[in-house]
Amino acid sequence: MEERNLTCISCPMGCPLTVVLNDQEVVSVSGNTCKRGDIYARKEVTNPTRIVTTTVRVEDGSADMVSVKTKEDVPKGKIFECVEALKNVTVKAPVHIGDVIVSNVAGTGVDIVATKNVK
Repeated sequence: MEERNLTCISCPMGCPLTVVLNDQEVVSVSGNTCKRGDIYARKEVTNPTRIVTTTVRVEDGSADMVSVKTKEDVPKGKIFECVEALKNVTVKAPVHIGDVIVSNVAGTGVDIVATKNVK
């Protein structure tokens, strides 16, 4: 049996979690004060994912850059591939919140979307 200690990031409480694993199977989760903590802990030790946020260049806009993020979380191991795929991306203004900047980034099936308007 393996024991992992985590801090939950699902809400502002930041509960200290203890996850007991038998090989790759979660046996128990303790320390959480809500259901979200249990869900977070199980996912984090078996298939960790993250939202990727960064910026891309804007051409002919009121700003040189626009903030973007993955529409959904992506596997943690794909973060650097996602950022690399955006390194040379330039979009033409105007850009609106929710516009898809890159579809299926790094083969994840997840789109990169704008999080800011740029005129």
